[in-house]
Amino acid sequence: MKAVRIHGHGGPEVLRYEDVPDPSPGSGEVLIDLKAVGVNFADIGERLGRIPMEIPAIVGREAAGVVSQVGEGVSEVEAGDLVAYTGVSASYAEKVVAPSWLLVKLPQGMKAETGAAAMLQGMTAHCLAYDAYPLTRGDKAVVHAGAGGTGLLLIQMAKRLGAYVFATVSTQAKAAVAQDAGADEVIVYTEEDFDEAVNKATDGEGVQVVYDSVGQSTFEKGFNCLALQGYMVLYGQASGPVPAFDSRILSTGSHSLVRPFLGHYTRNREELLHRAEAVLSGIQSGKLTLRIHTTLPLSDAREAHRQLEGRLTTGKLLLIP
Repeated sequence: MKAVRIHGHGGPEVLRYEDVPDPSPGSGEVLIDLKAVGVNFADIGERLGRIPMEIPAIVGREAAGVVSQVGEGVSEVEAGDLVAYTGVSASYAEKVVAPSWLLVKLPQGMKAETGAAAMLQGMTAHCLAYDAYPLTRGDKAVVHAGAGGTGLLLIQMAKRLGAYVFATVSTQAKAAVAQDAGADEVIVYTEEDFDEAVNKATDGEGVQVVYDSVGQSTFEKGFNCLALQGYMVLYGQASGPVPAFDSRILSTGSHSLVRPFLGHYTRNREELLHRAEAVLSGIQSGKLTLRIHTTLPLSDAREAHRQLEGRLTTGKLLLIP
């Protein structure tokens, strides 16, 4: 089969589209013929070596496809099921072996592209809005990267929960996308400081929560616009890791720092299905709108990484094997 592997760490040029042996499922596993693969910042982390992997390695952790072979002891799915998942390594490929308990059957009529685009970012948005800091009516929230895949879904969930949302984006074009998703105010951070804009809009009171997927370039400023007893929810590092900091920064407003990891919110099948079904049913019913930026052939993985790393996307980017 064809797959995208790395033999060393570096820029997009280290991604190689090449022939590799077909995998085969063991006990509790299934073989999936992949139809669509999600591209995420975690994949860039794998490529750069921020996420440890044994080299050579196939990158990617999210996809959807059809179950083609079932290993011993599998009861969750059967051959022919269209399934999606996140958290399974080696997903930039035509086929993948996955633990059956991590697989979610897609609702009748849902396309593989939708499933691959929804799993990681949709469930991340769900755990942020409902658990990491559970939003309630009247809360004010900052959502960084508001035109990204997670940001757009998080804005929609926050509005459904009754929150007032400040979204930050890098361009006016992205501002329009975030506004269409329901953001109450959109701040173009390349034109003004987001913390100053938020404080001005809230008369200096600040917001109850900042959802930060950007990391290094936004983290410290985020505390400037937190209300007393506000929450900094740091769930990504698109601009780089947050450097070490003095924990006394939290005491300036009795603030809390939360660093959620999706795997801890989907650690068993019951939790996984609860979160996945909430997202997928919301998309299918039209209560949530999923934005797919573009699809590229699996062989164009380098271009996909260039676009994502260069902040050129709005919504989800997919690879098609």
